[in-house]
Amino acid sequence: MAQTPPLSPMIDPRTVPSSASGPIRSPKTAELVAGTLRRMVVDGQLKEGDFLPNEAELMAHFGVSRPTLREAVRVLESERLVEVRRGSRTGARVRVPGPEIVARPAGLLLELSGATIADVMTAWSAIAPIAVRLLAESGSKEAFDELDTMLAEYVPSGYESGRMAETTADFYRRMVELSGNATLTIITGMLQEITVRHTAFAMRENRPMSKEDYDIVMRSHKRLMTLIRSGNGAAAEAHWRKHLDIANSLLFAGVEDVKVRDVMR
Repeated sequence: MAQTPPLSPMIDPRTVPSSASGPIRSPKTAELVAGTLRRMVVDGQLKEGDFLPNEAELMAHFGVSRPTLREAVRVLESERLVEVRRGSRTGARVRVPGPEIVARPAGLLLELSGATIADVMTAWSAIAPIAVRLLAESGSKEAFDELDTMLAEYVPSGYESGRMAETTADFYRRMVELSGNATLTIITGMLQEITVRHTAFAMRENRPMSKEDYDIVMRSHKRLMTLIRSGNGAAAEAHWRKHLDIANSLLFAGVEDVKVRDVMR
């Protein structure tokens, strides 16, 4: 059941350091209120599904008017930190965002920048091997078992249904998540939709996956899991770097210069 946690003290604007280079703009009261509530989410005082206290309580606590409070809530709503159902008596509800909150803007920036398939896959090839090493060195048996199950059941279902790009991408994303590195996880989430579309595009337009290709891919993945379970991070990283280099050279040969914007339509 969603909770309405107690409020933390208001951030005192006098604690903001002055700038030696010149005056700084004093934050609006609504921004200060939004900042306090945002910090409560970050610190875990407000959790996913919690409701903010009612307007009267918030107004009294912060000593602000209703318009100021509503402006603060709109700031948090624009950041996708709260969800407000118009006409509801329950108030604003905390919605802790995932990587999807930045995935769409990141994709748009890549489209506007003229980024190519090669750009995206080079970035992914830099991220994934590092995550594999971290997973091998610090992952749990439960994490390894989960990945083995995905590899035995979920990934093959993608080949059978023609959704191999999606199921392998989900496997890779989960692998990065289980590595325990929050930053790599967020970056992977940002790139997820783009890499899925690029891989599906390449499989459709450039190199449809044959049964022979599928068998090679699965053997490489199983070898990866063996290395991860052994705890040999360096060997797991090296194997996966080689796997991605070969896969990219085969799958994306001839389409490296295709623009992100042409695939994302």
